[in-house]
Amino acid sequence: MAHMSPLFRRKAAPHERVVTLIRKSGCHLCDDAERVIEKVCTELGVPWEQKDISEDRRLYDEYWEQIPVVLVDGRQHTFWRVDEDRLRKELAG
Repeated sequence: MAHMSPLFRRKAAPHERVVTLIRKSGCHLCDDAERVIEKVCTELGVPWEQKDISEDRRLYDEYWEQIPVVLVDGRQHTFWRVDEDRLRKELAG
């Protein structure tokens, strides 16, 4: 189904989605992103998680210049600043 046209894919229910915040400690933009993600995900019933680049070498190598990075269902949604309306629109589908 991953190769099927988006027109024919079933929209995932909010509880089937997952938002991942890739962050590092001491990052004020990461703290800002966390507040937005927590608000939007709580409103929509979408689970979310955090991963620290200092604990995962692969994440560090891939994202260290873009922190914070937000993934939606494992795909990069945004980096540096999280737009609340854009995230809500993506998750509400």
